[in-house]
Amino acid sequence: MKFKFLKHTADVKFQAFGKTVEEAFENSSLAMFNTMYGGKVKTKIKKKIKVEGKDMEALLYNFLEELLFLLESKNLLLSEVKVKIKDKKLDAEIFGDDVNNYKINPSVKAVTYNEMFVKKIKDKWVAQVVLDV
Repeated sequence: MKFKFLKHTADVKFQAFGKTVEEAFENSSLAMFNTMYGGKVKTKIKKKIKVEGKDMEALLYNFLEELLFLLESKNLLLSEVKVKIKDKKLDAEIFGDDVNNYKINPSVKAVTYNEMFVKKIKDKWVAQVVLDV
């Protein structure tokens, strides 16, 4: 399982999973975009991004916010992402298509720190995020 949605009163809450922290970040981005569009997105656009954070939660927050920025400013609807993390710095290759080619649900307004965590539980990494929709 890549991610699962949890009950939340007003916003969208999810947990994303991975064998590595990078995979948990990748699956977090897929979960966030799945809230807006649950279908298959073509891979026509490729971009590279870099973000930093003072800890893993800040890194995840900055990463997801950068993806939202690309959605809003460059119309990039995510289909796939490859993440590398080293020393609280994240490099990612992101793939997707023009959002105007899809009918999406109301978009995510913001990523929040509310109830956010990134931690290793037994043999897998778990990232929890609440999105303001």
